[in-house]
Amino acid sequence: MTSTVSLILLIMSSFLILALYIYVTKNNTSKLDFKKTFKKLLLLLLLWCIPLIFQIAFSNILSIPPIYFDYITYIGICFLPVTFIQLVLQFVHPNIIRDSKLINLKLSIIPIICLIALWTNDFHHLFYVRYSTVFLKAQNGLFFYITSAYTYSLFGIALIYLFIYCVKNIKIFFLQSLFIFIGALIPLIVNLLGVVGVFDLSIYVTPICFSITLLCFALSIFKFGFLKVTPITLRNIVNRISDSYLVLNSDLSIVDFNKTLLDTFHVVEPSIINKNLLSDIPSLKDFRAISKELSSAVKKTQNSDITVVLDKYFKSVNKYFHIEINRIYEKDSYLGTLILLKDVTQHKHDLQTIKNNQEILIERERLATLGQMIGGIAHNLKTPIMSISGATEGIMDLINEYRNSIGDPEVTIDDHKEIAGDMEEWIKKIQNHLSYMSDIITTVKGQAVAFSDNTSFTSFTIDDFIRQVNILMKHELSHALIELEEILELPADTVVKGNINSLVQVVNNIISNAIQAYDGKPNQKIILTISNKDNILVIKIQDFANGIPDSVKSKLFKEMATTKGKNGTGLGLFMSYSNIKAHFNGNIRFETRKGKGTSFYIEIPN
Repeated sequence: MTSTVSLILLIMSSFLILALYIYVTKNNTSKLDFKKTFKKLLLLLLLWCIPLIFQIAFSNILSIPPIYFDYITYIGICFLPVTFIQLVLQFVHPNIIRDSKLINLKLSIIPIICLIALWTNDFHHLFYVRYSTVFLKAQNGLFFYITSAYTYSLFGIALIYLFIYCVKNIKIFFLQSLFIFIGALIPLIVNLLGVVGVFDLSIYVTPICFSITLLCFALSIFKFGFLKVTPITLRNIVNRISDSYLVLNSDLSIVDFNKTLLDTFHVVEPSIINKNLLSDIPSLKDFRAISKELSSAVKKTQNSDITVVLDKYFKSVNKYFHIEINRIYEKDSYLGTLILLKDVTQHKHDLQTIKNNQEILIERERLATLGQMIGGIAHNLKTPIMSISGATEGIMDLINEYRNSIGDPEVTIDDHKEIAGDMEEWIKKIQNHLSYMSDIITTVKGQAVAFSDNTSFTSFTIDDFIRQVNILMKHELSHALIELEEILELPADTVVKGNINSLVQVVNNIISNAIQAYDGKPNQKIILTISNKDNILVIKIQDFANGIPDSVKSKLFKEMATTKGKNGTGLGLFMSYSNIKAHFNGNIRFETRKGKGTSFYIEIPN
């Protein structure tokens, strides 16, 4: 190859390298170590080509020995294989990033020694005994062969890595790896043939062959998106996410994983790649406990886009995991199975804490309601008991009167009948009071059962419902001097399906809230309206107090919100809403106006 042709090809190669360098610099698809290494590789190629251009152009003109240009060229030649193997390792074995600087330093020891030997060649001729730009005319020294052997070894190792990776990932990164493999192989073979003397080649052939390498690299980058799909970017991302993941093949052997998995399960094995998840890795023994479910899930997802979800507790790490299992595929071809493990331990603990606190608050609300109910019962029973007590004293007076009249000639038969009639009247009054007390006890018993069991579903009439509301709220209404007005827009014997005790508890809670909304203001009114609209039973409780503040409206049924400050927990309406939803498949809504009052609507499908 003539010097002119070599010069032209070297200049073309340099421009191609420079153009590729500019593209990679401006390309934002990768801003990590891989991009830096690739740019370094291009700079070393430029460092190889440009001194050779100056050697051809100016060596004879300036009478500079050609070997002096090689002093600079060999910086590129010596460090190019080191950088190339670093690039390949970053591509095919992303975990190597953590140690790439250390590896690069170790691999650079021999090139540095060889460069020193070249730069001091005039004193010992251990690199070149006789220098020539033609391979067959040169007489090489020991360090030349060391440099060549080391260069070919690194390139060979890099190509082996690429070849293995290409075979393993034939459906994902095949074309990208193949073009880089071929591109790197061409100058290596040409250079080797020149060194061993198969062809009479000049030293300019090898960097020119790298033009072909760059064309292959360009195809990999531009045509097949090498920089976009390089796994190094993905690796850095997945190593930073908080969830662990595993990629398995069809035999349940591990193909890939992230650093979070190693940290979470305290993996001590030096390598878990290609090892069976269920049998070969002691650190991941928890997976063996769910082997049947896991194997079944992998089989289900291999030919389907479904996601199988498992929630499991792993004893060895004392953690709960939400496990999602999906297939990985390319053009409907199964590549592997992705297992994503989300640590939900803290979430479980938080839910349990919330549940415990909620149970405490609910229990307090129940006890407060129970105390309120007992106070009402005591007041409601006190009146009939006092009446019965008075009635018994009246009867005792009549008994004494009757006893004293025995044998008295002035007492007539009509007098006896009158005494008996008075006794009968008193007994009827006692019977009425006892009936009223019986109703109270029955109602209270139902409410007491509702505190512990809201699952029973029965039928009841509107009349039964109103009667129980009146019995339980009589004391609180009379004490606050509030009138409960009842408006029925449907027959009193209308039958409603559901738990009457739960419904009474909900309505009484809303009425109690309405009483408190008046803030002790007497002689007020609460209207209880019951109607039927489109087969929906509507129970409306309306007050004319100050209305509900805007700060509470949006969270009235969603959170434990209260307008009573320290005197309220917000559980009443919260539980009422849950009660109606759960036991009647109904709904509670409200309308409120500041200074005008509030209306609650309980809507139950009938």
